[in-house]
Parts: sequence; C-alpha cells; structure tokens
Amino acid sequence: MAAVVNGGEREVQKNYWVEHSADLTVESMMLDSQASDLDKEERPEVLSLLPPYEGKTVLELGAGIGRFTGELVKTAGKVIALDFIDSVVKKNESINGNHKNAEFMCADVTSPDLNFPAESMDLIFSNWLLMYLSDKEVEYVAERFLKWLKVGGYIFFRESCFHQSGDHKRKQNPTHYREPRFYTKVFKECHTTDASGNSYELTLTGSKCIGAYVRNKKNQNQICWIWQKVANSETDRDFQQFLDNVQYKSNGILRYERIFGPGFVSTGGIDTTKEFVAMLDLKPGQKVLDVGCGIGGGDFYMAENFDVDVVGIDLSVNMISFALERAIGLQCSVEFEVADCTKKSYPDNSFDVIYSRDTILHIQDKPALFRTFFKWLKPGGKVLISDYCRKSGKPSEDFAAYIKQRGYDLHDVQTYGQMLKDAGFEDVIAEDRTQQFKEVLERELERVEKEKDEFVNDFSEEDYNDIVGGWKSKLVRVGSGEQKWGLFFAKKK
Repeated sequence: MAAVVNGGEREVQKNYWVEHSADLTVESMMLDSQASDLDKEERPEVLSLLPPYEGKTVLELGAGIGRFTGELVKTAGKVIALDFIDSVVKKNESINGNHKNAEFMCADVTSPDLNFPAESMDLIFSNWLLMYLSDKEVEYVAERFLKWLKVGGYIFFRESCFHQSGDHKRKQNPTHYREPRFYTKVFKECHTTDASGNSYELTLTGSKCIGAYVRNKKNQNQICWIWQKVANSETDRDFQQFLDNVQYKSNGILRYERIFGPGFVSTGGIDTTKEFVAMLDLKPGQKVLDVGCGIGGGDFYMAENFDVDVVGIDLSVNMISFALERAIGLQCSVEFEVADCTKKSYPDNSFDVIYSRDTILHIQDKPALFRTFFKWLKPGGKVLISDYCRKSGKPSEDFAAYIKQRGYDLHDVQTYGQMLKDAGFEDVIAEDRTQQFKEVLERELERVEKEKDEFVNDFSEEDYNDIVGGWKSKLVRVGSGEQKWGLFFAKKK
C-alpha cells in the first residue's frame, strides 16, 4: 500500500500533542485529573493482557514519557520506544535510558522514512495511537505492522472509542473516537506477502474493555485488541467465523434484537431476564459472569438494578461490538470481552454468579465447562442457565439434521441437570420450561407478523420471511416434543 501522509492531519495532531506535553506528567499524557489513580489500576491490567514477550523484541509506538516502557524493558529482550514529540522522547529516555535493552526514537509512525526490517518484531504495542491517525493512515500503518511482525508475533493496541474519557479541558480535540468495529475490520482485512510468495494475515486472539475504566468511570469506551500474524492457511477459527459470518451476522443480530427487544438476543428478552434474575437474589457489589452475553441487555439490567459488577463474554466479535455500542451513556459496571468460555481462564473463586442464556448449546464438552464454572464460583455461588434441550431417546432424522447443521450439542433436561451435579454442584434444579418457551415463541411470532410492514421497511421481505419461517419451524419442533427448553439453577456449597 502506498504511503498515506496527510500533511494537514499530521500537523494538527502534532500541534495538539505539543500543547498537551508542555507538562511531562502522567496527568497531561492521559489527559485526566484522575490519571495517577487510574494508572495504578490500569497499567498492570494492560500488561497482564499481553502475550508472552520475555526475551523478545518489542516495538512500542506512541510511547510517550514511558509509562509502559519502564515495565516492558524488565521482561523484553529489546524495546524500541518511539514517539513523534521530541521533548516526550527525551523525557522517556531520561527515565528509562539506564536500561541497556531500551532504544529511543523520535519518528512519526506514518512517515515513509520510518522503516524496520520485515519480520523483525515479536510484539508491536501501542496504547492510544491509532485514534490520532486518519482512517487512511490507520489502514496504512496496519499493513506496515503486519510486515514488520514476525510470523506468530502479536500486535496489541488500545484506543478510546465512541467518545472522550479524560476530563482535561482542550481548546480543540482532533482525536478520532471511532466505533470499535472500524479497527476490527481494518486489521481483519490486512494481508501481506513475503519475498517467497507466502501470504499472511492477522487473526484476532482477544478484544475487551479496560476494566479499570469500567470500575472507576462506568465507561466501556477503552477497548484493546490482540492480533496474531498467521499464514493464511493457518487461520482456522471456524466456529468464530461461523458465528460472525453465518448465524450472527450484523443484520441477523439486529433482526433478533427486533424480536427479543432492545439489547436482547435470547428467548423472552427482558421478561424472562427479570424472572430468572430474580432467582439469583443479587446483592450490591457481587460479581457476575455472563457466558454468551450477546449484545448486553441482561448485563445492563443486572448492573443497573442490583448494583453488581458484570463481566460479559461472547465468542462473536459482532455481538460484543453491538454490546459496546449499547453501553454508551448507561454508566453501569459492565465489562465486555470477545472470548471463548472453553479457553478463558479466571482465578478460582472469582464470581458470585455465573449466568448463561441459550448459549451452552454451542459447547460440545459441557461436563468440562461445568467443572470450570464450579472452580470459578465462590463458595455459596450460584449458576443459572437457560438452554435448548431435546427429548430423551434418539432424535428424528429432521431434528438430527437441524442439530448437525447448527453445530449444537443438545441433551434432555434430566441429563443436563445430572451434568451439573457431576461437576460438584448441589441443590440442582433442572426444569422443563418448554411450555413457557412455546408461549414466548407464539407471542414473538404474533408481534412480528402484526408489525410486518415496519419490519420489512427496516430490513427486507426476505428477512421477514426468514424470521417468521424460523419461528414457525421452532414451534413445529416444540409441538412434536422434539425440541425442549430447560432452566437450570444450582449452587456451590
């Protein structure tokens, strides 16, 4: 890709940072009066998210006065700390120059004069950089990063999205507060070819809000991404791609939300959420993990009404993108992350409640997942799950084909409850809620048929037929007794 250097944009950004780096302090760098307190909590959190970089070469872009440089040099083999404001680079060098494995550079990351050898970096790290570049410049540097990175190496970047976080007064603010999906799309579409003709791309290994900002400012707009450079043929993240490209395409999510209600993509929307959450007897300050959080409606409801801290995880990048958008302005303690619950790790005894709505049907090894849930819960903790189930015995050919096409793993209600008991849970309640499921489906179908014109206007006739057909098929499966819906509640003693 040809160099894209927007002279006007670079000049404006440079002047902005010259103005805000007159005081070379953490407060002026973070543009926030709470910077010192935030930094104490936020810096260890950001560092904990980085892939292993012990003894490796780290390129730190937008290094500022070295808030992270001083930490990175303790572990890395070499750190190249780069910034485009000379006084800032000098300050970083005065603080961290005693480390023999640190190198300091004053350069603009968008400049065609800045060159590193291909495949020379193990980790490219930036904390607030891309929001000071134009859209074209972001695309340009993303491709440069991919070239500079070794195969298997990582990119970590963190940006302010949607709106400003810091409370510093600014005469003018040229920062680009983008939607997270912009960054996801740009980096996902990045490709490069080496001298031998091998093709490489980036695969997303993680994306989440910075928890320190959620806890201290009730603000979900601080978002980070971790990407890995892989050969094209290696990117076999089939299930995530199926979710984002087939079952949970953006349009599909919005269609579901129209049926289930604002913020919801699970059966019964706010009504079943209120009923099921009431069973949890939530108390202020408790910590809830929502597995398969969708677009966040249940999490916002719990956080706003019960003053609990919620962590919502979902494997679908599209779901989390919508959840972050829905969080704007809500001022509640909900943290979102793109994550696979079968690979995610939390310390034992982390949560008071684990909550999951119509998600675990995607998980093949439920016994292993339930054992993990048991470890993650505090003593006295509770788990509440609603999920698709099936009748006992062998499914019909039609239903077996449906299960296979969706990649589901379905069990009868009793077997499902037994898996929770086998994982160590006590007081297990396993209820067949199929009649409730049927009534909810009928209400939802009736509503969408009544609002056909608005639905077709907002989506399309094809979308309408797809949804109505899908709901009618569910009702047929439920009516035949093949498809069931279960509610499961259990405790850890």
